[in-house]
Amino acid sequence: MSFSIPTRLQRWRLLLGEPAQGALGNLQDAAQAAADAALEWLYGRDPERALRGERSGSLDPSQLSTPDWINDVHRLFPQEVIERLERDAVERYGITEVVTNLDVLERLEPSQSLLRAVLQTKHLMNPAVLAAARRIVAEVVRRLMEKLATEVRQAFAGPRDRRRRSRLKIARNFDFARTVRGNLARWDPQRRRLFVDALRFVSRSRRHAQRWDIILLIDQSGSMVDSVIHSAVMAACLWNLPGMSTRLVAFDTSVVDLTRDVADPVELLMKVQLGGGTDIAKAVAYAQSCVANPSRTLIVLVSDFYEGGDAGELVRRVQSLVQAGCRVLGLAALDAAATPNYDRETAARLVKVGAQVGAMTPGELAGWLADKVRS
Repeated sequence: MSFSIPTRLQRWRLLLGEPAQGALGNLQDAAQAAADAALEWLYGRDPERALRGERSGSLDPSQLSTPDWINDVHRLFPQEVIERLERDAVERYGITEVVTNLDVLERLEPSQSLLRAVLQTKHLMNPAVLAAARRIVAEVVRRLMEKLATEVRQAFAGPRDRRRRSRLKIARNFDFARTVRGNLARWDPQRRRLFVDALRFVSRSRRHAQRWDIILLIDQSGSMVDSVIHSAVMAACLWNLPGMSTRLVAFDTSVVDLTRDVADPVELLMKVQLGGGTDIAKAVAYAQSCVANPSRTLIVLVSDFYEGGDAGELVRRVQSLVQAGCRVLGLAALDAAATPNYDRETAARLVKVGAQVGAMTPGELAGWLADKVRS
């Protein structure tokens, strides 16, 4: 969510803060109100305002926590404003709960909200705090891996082969009909119950004999932080699948191949540099250079499609990939909510040249990839 361009009156209201509310009124736009709350959270603690008696009690909702404020700032403001706000928070107001205070950081419950805040401020942390932050990243990633790994395995499990039994006793391989037939001798007609002595399970055939190449292109601009997190975990889950070769590339105006860290999503996330511009065409050009077998290559571009480079070049390169036989999927969001905010015009141009564009949860992406591998 980013707010619309404010009027001159609204700009003065944002600049002067809550003390100007009586003269200039409330901000009607929800995003502008959120930006005003974030600014007030920081600059409302100015000692000069306190001396003038401009702060008072109210029935307003409870204030933001530091991690929530960091996340809101990265969601609402451009990069140059974010850098100024973070610098003022640390240097002017001494707000060090996340970036410098080890005791406070260690007391916080690991969560995705805290993980986002860590990724957005890790460049400000001293070594001791960074080590604690890494432990938070590891715990949140572990939780995400537990959930997503199951979804990926289920999506890529081969079709059930009823001709072969399996010793792998898991629910999705359970053979109900064969279990009933094998235990009919234990039917109790008086009690009308079947007593089961042995369960039967079927095996699964492999879905793919030849290798498939998956290239994940991840936009690391600040607005894509949730998608960056889930992309890293998704890549780690895909890395362990037989017959699959997974490459992960992060980009802004530069392109960084992080494939060697895919098996360790914690290390990968700690290397991601959020923020900066966006040159999607350059990232797609790099993906083109990595394609060895177009008919068995899946390219997943995770981006909001706000191209800072040459949009025409982006469209031409995607068209070239599709015509060569690659499957190209553009995701405006890859996270638990799958709620996109993206450049619809650029996305529509990519669809016209053969790409698929949408928003997915990681589980839905696993299903899409599995369908393409089967086809």
